[in-house]
Amino acid sequence: MSRFLNVLRSWLVMVSIIAMGNTLQSFRDHTFLYEKLYTGKPNLVNGLQARTFGIWTLLSSVIRCLCAIDIHNKTLYHITLWTFLLALGHFLSELFVFGTAAPTIGVLAPLMVASFSILGMLFGLQYLEAEPASRQKKRN
Repeated sequence: MSRFLNVLRSWLVMVSIIAMGNTLQSFRDHTFLYEKLYTGKPNLVNGLQARTFGIWTLLSSVIRCLCAIDIHNKTLYHITLWTFLLALGHFLSELFVFGTAAPTIGVLAPLMVASFSILGMLFGLQYLEAEPASRQKKRN
């Protein structure tokens, strides 16, 4: 396996663990959402929205962790890439379209993580495509 895919796997595990922490926070106390993320219109944040955000974050976390375990599964790899694209789209729309988020560290951090992850996963596609052929040669 290429060194880059190993680094990407480690990144995905780290991001997944952080997301699990955010999930727990969403279920424990929804105030962190309007204190850290949706500071533009905090009155729109409630317990239901926080739990929905938590489940969405948990699902993304599980998908990313599974991808780190089985990075050569192309379908799972693409689904994982989509989790980052959706997260990026969500936070950008909350920031620029709906005005529920302000450009604070609470929003900029997930934007940066999603952006770096998308770039890393797009870059990793070349290694993902190249490795099955080299694996076949080793078996023969």
